[in-house]
Order: sequence, then structure tokens, then C-alpha cells
Amino acid sequence: MFRVAKAPEQSQTASAPARPDERDLWSAFEAEALPHAEGLFRLAMWFERNRSEAEDLVQETMVQALQSFHRFRRGTNCRAWLAKILQNVRNNRRRATARAIVVSDHDDRIGERVPFVPPVPQELTDETVLAALRRIPAAFQEVIVLCDVEELTYKEIADVLAIPVGTVMSRLHRGRALLRSELGASATVTSGDGPVEA
Repeated sequence: MFRVAKAPEQSQTASAPARPDERDLWSAFEAEALPHAEGLFRLAMWFERNRSEAEDLVQETMVQALQSFHRFRRGTNCRAWLAKILQNVRNNRRRATARAIVVSDHDDRIGERVPFVPPVPQELTDETVLAALRRIPAAFQEVIVLCDVEELTYKEIADVLAIPVGTVMSRLHRGRALLRSELGASATVTSGDGPVEA
């Protein structure tokens, strides 16, 4: 899938053995960061929708994380720290390849009121939820995935996406409402019965 840079002691020449602090840093990185590699890959897959792009994104994220691991504060959420690096790498890659698209903030365009939402079916498959999630705007998808799947706190999500905590809360509230609406609409279309009256 993706490869992680070798431990410093493996990359040293015979004449320049690794310093103990480099070995300690690698051991700490191995213990703290590497267990999150699979989760980071799932997150990258969700954002990129392309296995090769996701693998490259995680590879670059882990390399940057290793290079800056001396700045990681032990006892804090390493998964959130890695997600922030991944998001920064994504943004830098988009700018570098001139693929950056200016998107107006959906919070400015979506009204405060949410219309009637058909009831969400009691039994949902993962495929149904993922399909409904993909139909809502990307800004809301990101917040929902980071909160409800990756279980990051509002503050951690704000840090990862570089937006205020209030915006995280607003997008999460509106995103969940849009997701419920999509799930309700999916159930109505699937059943073909139209709205059910009480």
C-alpha cells in the first residue's frame, strides 16, 4: 500500500552510526504515529476517492510527520496531529498542481431553516450512508467524517481544517441535517411509496 521511511539507524552509513536521540525519536514515532497509518489511509481515500492519490498522500504525510516528530507534544492526540499534516499536504499539493478551486463557504449560501425531512429508515447499510454522504457538499462531508468517523473533537477539527470552532459546529449541524434529508429521500425513492402518513 504505502511505505514509511526507514528508521534513521537503517539509513546511516557504516562510518556514521545513528545518534541515540535519532533512534529514540524513531522508536517514539513507531509507537505513536505508525498505528494510525491505516486510519489515515481511510481518511485519505475518503478525501481523494483514488487509491493511488491516497497512498501518495499518506506516504508524504508520514514522511513529513517523521521529519517534524520532534515537535509533536507527547500526550496529545497524535491522530489529530497526523490529520492536520495530511490536510496541509493536500492543500499544498492542490496549490502546487494549480488544481485549487475557490469554493465559497456553504455556510453563507445555505439557509438557516431546514425543510421537512422524511424519516430516516431504521435499517441502513454502510453503502446507503456513504452514498448519501457523498451527495452533500464536500465542506460538510469533511467535518462529518472527521467528527463522526475519526472521532476528533471540535477543536481538533478546527485545527485540521483551519476554520473557527463555531464554523465546525455550524457545518456539523447543517451537514447532519443534510445527511438525514438525503437518507430520508433515499428511503422514499427506494420504497417507491412516497411520503408515509401517520
